[in-house]
Amino acid sequence: MKYKDYYSILGLNKNATQDEIKRAYRKLAKKYHPDANPNDKKAEEKFKEVNEAYEVLSDPEKRKKYDAFGSAYNFEDGFDFDPARYGFGNNVRYEYRTNVGGDYSDFFKIFFGDDGFDLGSIFDGFGRQRKRKSYPAQGSDIESEIEISPEEGFAGVEKSISIRTRTGEKTLSFKIPKGVKDGEKIRLRGQGEPGTNGGSNGDLYLTVKFKKGGKFEIDGKDLLTSLDVMPWDAALGGEKTVDTLDGKILVKIPPGIQTDNKIRVAGKGYIDGNGSRGDLYIKIRIVNPKTLTPEVRKLYEKLRDIVKATTY
Repeated sequence: MKYKDYYSILGLNKNATQDEIKRAYRKLAKKYHPDANPNDKKAEEKFKEVNEAYEVLSDPEKRKKYDAFGSAYNFEDGFDFDPARYGFGNNVRYEYRTNVGGDYSDFFKIFFGDDGFDLGSIFDGFGRQRKRKSYPAQGSDIESEIEISPEEGFAGVEKSISIRTRTGEKTLSFKIPKGVKDGEKIRLRGQGEPGTNGGSNGDLYLTVKFKKGGKFEIDGKDLLTSLDVMPWDAALGGEKTVDTLDGKILVKIPPGIQTDNKIRVAGKGYIDGNGSRGDLYIKIRIVNPKTLTPEVRKLYEKLRDIVKATTY
């Protein structure tokens, strides 16, 4: 049978208070409730697992026995557990009969069922824990996300992130590789969950996501940015200064350009891991002055009258 780490199932550490246990249970029970996940077998199994964990940890007596068992034997969640292998006594019967319903795991039934195994047999008559041989177990990997801007990905900057493991919260500093792609994973060796009994730590995997709504939008190696131009510049053409990832450049505005037209600047886009760069696309938006002086207003009125006369 599989060992059940009830704290891990609820996303808690072993020092969790009863209020924290209750809040975690309510949140997960709502998330995996069958009414919210019709015909979803995985959600149904998770719902049963969450209820079982709460059944044990919310009961002070059951929790005390479970904690005593966990501290005596360093099992990992999902460990292939066989009571007979751990010397609980030759006179112990490991077959069991229980009135507990079918929604509970074998692990729960054998220790907390009506006719289940007595957890007290883990301890000898003098109240001392039996010493058992412990085996190294590798810590679990952790996955998280890190948001960066195209500017940060282009430069390859130093970043920090705070993560929580079973042993508490820690802050890590790491390097964003230049040319990292959206969705790419950065692996930090040994920064996952700690191993037990001398086992190696797990790894931390950070999935890179580019921020939305900044100066640049990224599409593979190409970049898109916006440029506001006045009507006379759009009509007559001219030159405008535009920001790029590696400095400002002067861009020619062709006469007669329209809103949403794009100007392509080759080789000024994002970069990949091999140093190859994409293109920069500048999207035009024609804007009017926020305030009109009397002189500018007269010029606009004159222009309107001229265009109107030549059009009709």
